[in-house]
Amino acid sequence: MKLLIFGKNGQVGWELQRSLAPLGEVIALGQNEANLCGDLSNLEGLRATLQRVAPDVIVNAAAHTAVDRAESEPDLAYRINAEAPSVMAEEAQRLGALLVHYSTDYVYEGSGERFWQESDAPAPLNLYGKSKLAGDQAIMASGCRHLIFRTSWVYAARGNNFAKTMLGLARTRNALSVVSDQVGAPTGAELIADVTAQAIYQALLDPQKQGLYHLVASGSTSWFDYAREVFSVARELGETLQLSDDAVTPIASSEYPKPAQRPLNSRLCTQKLTNTFQLTLPDWKVGVARMLRETLEPLSQ
Repeated sequence: MKLLIFGKNGQVGWELQRSLAPLGEVIALGQNEANLCGDLSNLEGLRATLQRVAPDVIVNAAAHTAVDRAESEPDLAYRINAEAPSVMAEEAQRLGALLVHYSTDYVYEGSGERFWQESDAPAPLNLYGKSKLAGDQAIMASGCRHLIFRTSWVYAARGNNFAKTMLGLARTRNALSVVSDQVGAPTGAELIADVTAQAIYQALLDPQKQGLYHLVASGSTSWFDYAREVFSVARELGETLQLSDDAVTPIASSEYPKPAQRPLNSRLCTQKLTNTFQLTLPDWKVGVARMLRETLEPLSQ
C-alpha cells in the first residue's frame, strides 16, 4: 500500500511519518520539493503529483493555519484550505483512494457549554474557519472515500506551541494575563497521528467506518488553566520560573482582541470516534505532561 502525506514538516505531518510507516510505503511531501509538488497553493502541480504517485491513501496534514493572517489574505486561505482539498477529493475519487483530511473546531460558532457533535450545523466565526469548512464540504460532496478529523488546540514537542510560549514568558516575567473564557481540549500531534493510523487500517477493512469524526483528547480546559497546568508540570520537572502562580491573571477574550474572532466553546464530543474505532482517548493533561518531559528533561541532563 502506498500512502502520500502532505505537510510533512508540520506537527501532525511529522508524527504521521512515524505512525503510518507500518501500513505501507510512505511518501511525505513538504511545501518545497524537487520532483513532486507539496505546495497546496499550486493546484495544477498538486493534481499532477497525485496522478503521478497514484497513492492508495492520501493524507492531507497541510493547511493555511495562520488564523489572523487569513483575514487579510482570503484568496490564499481558500486556495489552500478549500480548493486544494477539493482537488485531492477529485483525484481520490478517480483513483479509488482513501482521503484523510484534518479540520478544526473553528467550523462551529462556539456558544454555550455543551460538547459539539458531528451532526451540529457549522457556523464559523472567522475566515479561517469558513475556508476549512469549505474544504470539508468539498470532500464530502465529491463522493470519494474519506476520513475527516476535526481537532483543536494542537501541540507537539517539535515546533512552537502555546505551552512553550507560556514557559518562555514565565521564565522572564513577574506577571502574566491569559484568556480564560475560551474552552477546548489541548490535543497532541502524536495522539492525532496514532489514532489516524488505527482509523485508516479499520476504514480500509470496513468502508462503513469512513466519514466525519471529532478527534481531540478527553476533557476540556481554558487557556488560563492550561497555562497553570504547564507551569505546575514544569516546576515538578525542576524548571525554575520567575512567575508565581498568583501572578497569573485570567482575562476575557474581549480584553485581548485579535483580527479573527475565536469561538469561546471548542468542546468536541468524541463518542462517535471512540465507539466506531473502539479507542480510548487519554485526558489532555497526559499528553501535555509527556510533551513537557520531552521538551524539558533533555535540557536538565
